Amino acid sequence: MYEGVVQDLIDELGRLPGIGPKSAQRIAFHLLACDPVDIGRLQDVLGKVKEGVRFCDVCGNVSEEERCRICRDARRDPALICVVEEPKDVLAVERTREFRGRYHVLGGALDPLSGIGPDQLRIKELLARIGAEEVSEVIIATDPNTEGEATATYLVRMLRDFPGLTVTRLASGLPMGGDLEFADELTLGRALSGRRAL
Repeated sequence: MYEGVVQDLIDELGRLPGIGPKSAQRIAFHLLACDPVDIGRLQDVLGKVKEGVRFCDVCGNVSEEERCRICRDARRDPALICVVEEPKDVLAVERTREFRGRYHVLGGALDPLSGIGPDQLRIKELLARIGAEEVSEVIIATDPNTEGEATATYLVRMLRDFPGLTVTRLASGLPMGGDLEFADELTLGRALSGRRAL
């Protein structure tokens, strides 16, 4: 343990997701070695993020305005909504350059053990959007883990009563360049059940 404010900095950095004690210590000592100008820039950016970034009123993605750039883009197909857990997932789908619809960010996934139920997510907003807009397909793109699967199952139950709405789930399976012998049974089973005609 270090003295005073240095340990406080390490502790605060360690609270960030994905930052363990060793990484927090490395970042803290990097910051101590930085020029004051660099630290000032970091402080400015952190202040601007907290003051100027909000969540889109329509989809829940991060935005600097009431509506994010994707919701404002008239070239996007409003009849197609991709449901994701977090704003970072929007970026992941956008990087594929395959999706031309709009998004809905839930703000997490169902996790009853952590106290996250349907009321803590943006599910009501999704249902209201589908009821108010002419949506023809909802793609559920939650993570392929226990919480993501539970969320997908819940959403399918909620959405099946909308007439004319197609509900799909992202296919999951083998990664490109992967070897069959190293795939676990669940992944290989998903790849088999999600196969498509060529």
